[in-house]
Amino acid sequence: MVFSKVNSKVVKVDVGAAGGVVARTGAMLFYTGQVQFSPHQVPGSQSMAGMGGFTRMAGRMMQGEHERTMLAQGQGEVHYGHAGLEVHVVDMSQGGALCVEASRLLAHNAGLQSSVVSVVSQGGGGRGMLGALRGAAAGALSGTGMFTTQLSGYGSAVLLAHGGFIELPVGGPNPVFVDPDAFVGTYGSVQVELKSAVGWREAMGRGVGEAMQLQCTGQGIVYVQASEEKL
Repeated sequence: MVFSKVNSKVVKVDVGAAGGVVARTGAMLFYTGQVQFSPHQVPGSQSMAGMGGFTRMAGRMMQGEHERTMLAQGQGEVHYGHAGLEVHVVDMSQGGALCVEASRLLAHNAGLQSSVVSVVSQGGGGRGMLGALRGAAAGALSGTGMFTTQLSGYGSAVLLAHGGFIELPVGGPNPVFVDPDAFVGTYGSVQVELKSAVGWREAMGRGVGEAMQLQCTGQGIVYVQASEEKL
């Protein structure tokens, strides 16, 4: 495991052994040794720039799914935390993909491949860009973004949440339904679909969890925070 928990809100990492660490700007608490920090850009956050129409609109949404990050390199130990939030270390030593909103990602080893991808589809919606934009409109109501950060490869990552974490296995006979405000991310081959529990007119007068739900199917894990408070 690249990261180890100091307590429920702080992790530490040997930067040299990790081969470099990418973390959100301002998350470094303190370090020992010879460690250098430099700005880091998430690949894919600019990939739709310069395009027109719906694609340009999607590009702006895509660029919004990005927290400023810093790359730590050298030899030493760094302690990370953010805003007193709870931390959870995801072991990706078996490979696979971790999808998480950028605001809920604290850090990961630099060897993981990072990109910005579309993760939520709208139940019953169209396909292609138009369907994705419809999903984005639904996501605006639910607070769930159209795009999310995907990490793939071998290593580990650290997630953030209010009130602690719950790991829900996905892959049984029934889907897992999650309140969008409590949703943190997924690991494995998990498909997430935005479902409307009520009609749009009724949804406007209800809480998010009552109006919209995230249906999770496939094989893997869904990470849920023990709170509906947004980061």
